[in-house]
Amino acid sequence: MAQAWRCKGLRWSADGPELAWDGGRRSALTWGKRVAFGVAEGGVRTCVGARGHACPVRAVVPGRSTGARCEECARLDRAHSVAADTIADDPRPYHVYLAWFGPGMTKVGITALERGSARLLEQGAVCFTWLGAGPLMAARRTEELLRAALRVPDRIPYAAKRAVRSALPVSAVERAAEVADLHARAVALEGWPESLAREPCQPVDHAGVFGLEGLPDAVGAVTELVAGGAVSGRLIAAAGPDLHVETGGGVVVVDTRLMTGWELVPAARGIENALPVRELRGEEVGVQDGLF
Repeated sequence: MAQAWRCKGLRWSADGPELAWDGGRRSALTWGKRVAFGVAEGGVRTCVGARGHACPVRAVVPGRSTGARCEECARLDRAHSVAADTIADDPRPYHVYLAWFGPGMTKVGITALERGSARLLEQGAVCFTWLGAGPLMAARRTEELLRAALRVPDRIPYAAKRAVRSALPVSAVERAAEVADLHARAVALEGWPESLAREPCQPVDHAGVFGLEGLPDAVGAVTELVAGGAVSGRLIAAAGPDLHVETGGGVVVVDTRLMTGWELVPAARGIENALPVRELRGEEVGVQDGLF
């Protein structure tokens, strides 16, 4: 029987995307690589725990949950989350950024200075620029300033991001245009916190990093993993938590967040897709992460 590995999701490093596994193992993902994974018959998905600690009861969690946490572990994780705005006294400096995911889809966000651009890769930002840097609460106030004065959102649904990835402007200059325009309007606003230093507009483009050039439309998205199910194909792109896998029936998107909590085994050759898939058409075309 093939050895099973418990998946911890997709990670972005300086060398590109990697799948992380319990025990510290990493699997580098490169374009053109065959990815093939399955769930053993009788397998169950268990809670991934919180803040680096295992779930004390190894609770079973739903297959469609992108968080892969039971109610108690989700509560504990959120209680120590900067993203959930539950920490006000973090002494680290923070970046405020503008991230572009497609035409008309630019958001404002913050990330710890020490993390560099990792957060932008994790979110699948096709283009971004820094807006300013300073203490956490000053960064939060700047977020709120942009939301109130310019109606810039701080969240964009993954479904919306996925729906436009295969139809983005070809030129990096075009992709950066909305970010540059918004940056100019943002730095001109009154009411900036004095402790937040403005930064110049220097757009960074991730289309090449994600493999989005010439990306074909996805025909479907995996909705959940199930015991006995499997997917295999050729990896052609990855953005944020999403993998675009080319199968004989077209490109299927697998959200790697759906992989966490499962013990996975190599899929048998000849199997291309034996998981629930939602068909995508027109404006619904999207991408979701996949497992290898």
